[in-house]
Amino acid sequence: MKYPLFLDPVFKERIWGGTKLRDAFGYALPSERTGECWAVSAHAHGSSAVKTARWQERHLIKYGRITPEVFGFPDGKVFPLLVKLLDANMDLSVQVHPDDDYATLHENGDLGKTECWYIIDCKDDAELILGHHASTKEDFKRLMESGDWNGLLRRIKIKPRRFLYVPSGTLHALCEGTLVLEIQQNSDTTYRVYDYDRCNDQGQKRTLHIEKAMEVITIPHIDKVYAPEVKKVDNAVITAYVQSDYFSVYKWKISGRAVFPSHQTYLLGSVLSGSGRIVNHGIQYECNAGSHFILPAHFGEFSIEGTCELMISHP
Repeated sequence: MKYPLFLDPVFKERIWGGTKLRDAFGYALPSERTGECWAVSAHAHGSSAVKTARWQERHLIKYGRITPEVFGFPDGKVFPLLVKLLDANMDLSVQVHPDDDYATLHENGDLGKTECWYIIDCKDDAELILGHHASTKEDFKRLMESGDWNGLLRRIKIKPRRFLYVPSGTLHALCEGTLVLEIQQNSDTTYRVYDYDRCNDQGQKRTLHIEKAMEVITIPHIDKVYAPEVKKVDNAVITAYVQSDYFSVYKWKISGRAVFPSHQTYLLGSVLSGSGRIVNHGIQYECNAGSHFILPAHFGEFSIEGTCELMISHP
């Protein structure tokens, strides 16, 4: 295939959501509490739709099954990644995700969930929860059962353009006033540990998953930090944030015309700001802030022209 697949995202209403996805990217939101944009998704809980002409309105989850060669993987393999935008208008629940082995056994064969965050924007005093202060499982349970969340939870300050890697087993939560791009394994398995005793519109507290969470939380907490590698290519500044077993993630900052070689795997792209054109075989494809696309495997040499910042990922 010699053309990109542009995608229409799926939006999710959340108790902690707001309107920043509309304010930042011009999306038409389903409600004033829209927390998630599933931008590149082939998950059964919400699959983005292909809007490239030939495949218009075909959901990515079905498209991947009938055209596995586009992605360079054999028929029957699960699409491995999911790209989201998150508007944390309120604090998210404190949660943890299982790894592949645990999810296979306890979640009907689903994938585990290792993820990463790129902070697009946040308020001046923003922070998030990443890890905990317990040294043993007994210590963790004591602090949790006594309600000493300040003593248990590890909070860190954040600023825009920060990148964080969040392996499965990491206790974590985004906090109020944060707009994030998240790249993760294709999973929707979450174990809530603490939800601030909030109630939904029906006056009910959301379910916690303490037993499963305690089986998968990494204790003591271990930080996994990747040092960004920056290089300049033509009119692009390429920042490589992570190259792990689950995904590789880059930021491309384009100013002018930048040429990229053919790639053997597919690339997932999200335009964070600005506008530009993908040019391949003499054909131009416009992309603006809020656009999401897939460049198929063996797409061939291409260029991006304009002034824009994109997040690029692949397995």
